[in-house]
Amino acid sequence: MRLSGRALCLTIFVDDSDTWHHRPLFTEIVHRAHQAGLAGATVFRGVEGFGSGSIVHTTRLLSLADDLPAAIVIVDEEERIRSFIPELADLSIEGLVTVHEVEVVHYRGREGAGT
Repeated sequence: MRLSGRALCLTIFVDDSDTWHHRPLFTEIVHRAHQAGLAGATVFRGVEGFGSGSIVHTTRLLSLADDLPAAIVIVDEEERIRSFIPELADLSIEGLVTVHEVEVVHYRGREGAGT
């Protein structure tokens, strides 16, 4: 797959402890993106953050390390991202979902990947 120029970046912020049918919610989102044939998806785990509840979650010593932030980032063509967003509706995401325009300057898979 080739991806260059104008694209959209879909970012979904959740807690790393959120689940969907007994598995991590971020795993479900990545698998749905893969099934939809999107260019790729990456999960980033945060070490500290807060959301609408204004409670700071952190990995620092002597602090509770539950409900840390996780961000799932997906970049693809606008049409493909917009058609994927409804796939998230039944997940009851308690977090933030953003879409913004990006410019892809380089995207190339590893040779032999997927074989």
